[in-house]
Amino acid sequence: MYDLLVVGAGPYGLSIASHAAGAGLDVRIFGRPMASWRDHMPPGMFLKSEPWASNLSDPRRRYGLAEYCKRNGMEARHGEPISVETFASYGLWFAQHAVPDVDQRMADSVTACPGGFEVITEDGQAIRGRKVALAVGVIPFVQIPAVLHGLGKEHASHSSHHRTLDRFRDKDVTVIGGGQAALETAALLAEQGTRVRVLARSHRLNWNTVPPAWERPWRESARAPHSGLGCGWRNWFYAEVPGGFRRLPEATRARISASALGPAGAWWVRERVESRVEVLLGHEVVTASAAAGRVRLATVGDASGGADFETDHVIAATGFRATGARLGMLAPELRGGLAVNAAEEPCVSAEFESSYPGLFLAGLVTASSFGPAMRFVHGASYTAARLVRGVRRSLRRGPADASSPVPVVARGRRSAPGAVKR
Repeated sequence: MYDLLVVGAGPYGLSIASHAAGAGLDVRIFGRPMASWRDHMPPGMFLKSEPWASNLSDPRRRYGLAEYCKRNGMEARHGEPISVETFASYGLWFAQHAVPDVDQRMADSVTACPGGFEVITEDGQAIRGRKVALAVGVIPFVQIPAVLHGLGKEHASHSSHHRTLDRFRDKDVTVIGGGQAALETAALLAEQGTRVRVLARSHRLNWNTVPPAWERPWRESARAPHSGLGCGWRNWFYAEVPGGFRRLPEATRARISASALGPAGAWWVRERVESRVEVLLGHEVVTASAAAGRVRLATVGDASGGADFETDHVIAATGFRATGARLGMLAPELRGGLAVNAAEEPCVSAEFESSYPGLFLAGLVTASSFGPAMRFVHGASYTAARLVRGVRRSLRRGPADASSPVPVVARGRRSAPGAVKR
């Protein structure tokens, strides 16, 4: 029986496995390395994060992005975005050098068993571990507006569903959303000859500005320090002190998680959108129907009264919602044993342990507990170190008793008092 089973081989899963191995734990990690970046992002996309804030984490800090670039004749420069292809290749290099052998089979399910947990792989093999860490990325949490649910896959999709946009050449596509995913997807579509429009509920698009120079007068640095989430003391707190964020009142954390670092386009995609993409602001789709191979959309708008039009396909770049109910690979007794907050997001301890003893969570699903950093690669370093410390502490406590009562919280209600305050 392994000490730790890690489910997911993206930046968080690989970083956790590296720290676990460095701590002497017998660890097994499942998943296709960097699958989300390789399979769910079209060529031509770039990371919004700065290169120096896009490192996977190993305990000795030997395998950062800058080191990978140096070994491959590139340079990771402040203020110059890194392509998704480069970042995915970096992740594969990290997996080869900083992580024990990755089992590239997908995990179909996670169940409780005597002494710990059992992972069933896609080919039916059962593998047991004393503890398990879920680092499943964002794909399980895809959020598509309900108005589009009646459309088939040929007419509607999420922005993360596309490895390539080639099928939309010479088509008419409507992209819903006003954030980076929507704007960059629209730019790539326009540049390949697709007629594309962006439809957003907001009345204006927000654009990030070019980051200030890395070396600045000390007064400027003191006023707005660099951080992994952008300049400013507020962003610095979110990026560098996730443990402090967790100590904020739950209502404050919920408000910040829902509003901080909201939808915005990167500075380097702005001209590409404004010069080639039709943008309809203040519009919301109220009905969507398919007929004769096309989609008819009806919208409402505060100023114009809305518009009706036809399009070949709708791409919803509408983000993700990380609720406990969407952790579908968890057996019902595990999923039902997760304490959740008012937004139905799982609660975790200071060391990322859920309310089910021995079950640890990482990544987007912990953003309501540890803040906006958990939505970005930058959060992987803090998570990996603290989570592995929690696993070691849990191992010293002994195996979890799967038959013992676990706090269960009604969906949509706050977590039970003391449920995860360890």
